[in-house]
Amino acid sequence: MTSRHLFMISLGGVIGTGLFLSSGYTIHEAGPIGTILAYAIGAVVVYLVMLCLGELSVAMPETGSFHVYADRYIGHGTGFTVAILYWLTWTVALGSEFTAAGLIMTKWFPHSPTWIWSVLFMVVIFTSNAMSVKFFANTEFWFSSIKVVAIIAFIILGACAMFGVLHMKGYQHAPMFSNLFKDGLFPNGFKAVFTTMLTVNFAFSGTELIGVTAGETKNPQTTLPRAIHTTLFRLIIFFIGSITVMSALIPWQKAGVNQSPFVLVFNSIGLPFAGDLMNFVVLTAILSAANSGLYASTRMLWSLANQGTIPIKIAKTNQHGIPMLALCLSMIGGILALASSVVAASTVYLVLVSISGLAVVIVWMAIALSEINFRKQWLKDGHTVAELKFKTPWYPVIPWTAFIMSLLSCVLIIFDPTQRPALFYMIPFIALCYAVYYGKVAWKKHRLAIEKTSDQHN
Repeated sequence: MTSRHLFMISLGGVIGTGLFLSSGYTIHEAGPIGTILAYAIGAVVVYLVMLCLGELSVAMPETGSFHVYADRYIGHGTGFTVAILYWLTWTVALGSEFTAAGLIMTKWFPHSPTWIWSVLFMVVIFTSNAMSVKFFANTEFWFSSIKVVAIIAFIILGACAMFGVLHMKGYQHAPMFSNLFKDGLFPNGFKAVFTTMLTVNFAFSGTELIGVTAGETKNPQTTLPRAIHTTLFRLIIFFIGSITVMSALIPWQKAGVNQSPFVLVFNSIGLPFAGDLMNFVVLTAILSAANSGLYASTRMLWSLANQGTIPIKIAKTNQHGIPMLALCLSMIGGILALASSVVAASTVYLVLVSISGLAVVIVWMAIALSEINFRKQWLKDGHTVAELKFKTPWYPVIPWTAFIMSLLSCVLIIFDPTQRPALFYMIPFIALCYAVYYGKVAWKKHRLAIEKTSDQHN
């Protein structure tokens, strides 16, 4: 992958339905200033995590990097758990994304069954990943480009409406920034900012895809730092920019109640075919997320197999360098997640979604802690900080800040009754992952001991 691929993959991974569909609901809950503040804090947390990941991935560019670093610098059980959590995150997302893509198509073809479209998109995304890494990267580049163009157009047209260059229905004068402050800074209280923070962190998941691609990137020593250093700037422009425009043009009480705020603004400006245009953009966003998700989950399985944690044959690649068995297993995982969303939406699927929602924040914590331990080991081995091609600045302040702020995102869930069950599902699931790993290690030792005894008798 080249720098343009990496730039768009890291951007495309983070811009999804969370921004296009759920952002209005977030504004409705926390108010305009509360939402902007939550997204600003979230962007800083992600950037700090990316600075930690930068040092690790430039020093050791590995495909499926997070769990490799966690395995090396935290513990083997943690490495295994991080890989399973990240794999589950994207696999569960695959199931919901294929459903969402099918539902969007039924708006244009109302008499067609949703499952036909879901199957069609499964084939498209599987093919994109099965061809070659370069084919996947090019597909994701164009998917992401459509999203980026749509958001830039939204910010420019929205800003024109804010300052009266374009007429906005329902306003006699240019709205400017009046909607941001007219009901006070925090109309639903300051606590709503913390509740929103949880959603915001989940919305920013996908930025860490830069680390997954490290082993398949050209010149990682120059490409990765460039992508990482622009992370904060991109998140501020695309997320905070569009949220500010939305909040200024739509009263917070009406935001996200009935439809996407993007559609609401475009319709109010009088843009023709606004609904169809945005449905196309949202469809692209969903397919882009599914494309990146299948890539990420496949590389996690490949990496686990490459280390011998799961059967080594899963790591086998074809002539194009694609681990086909890992790809097929990840696709099956997505299909099973899709099936559980239909058959057991209130039980199995609810648990899977709860665990996968928190999983990314735990991965961020693992990245920060891995970097802290890596730097200690690097110096202990006789190296100097100057030898590092990419250095996390202000060590250890930045990695510890990233770790603590990510941890707080998990702990704060206790104060939100709707998201509290996620924590109760996550803790036993993590315990199960550790139990499976160390149970397997104990079984291997037991088998070796039996074989050794048998050899001695013979």
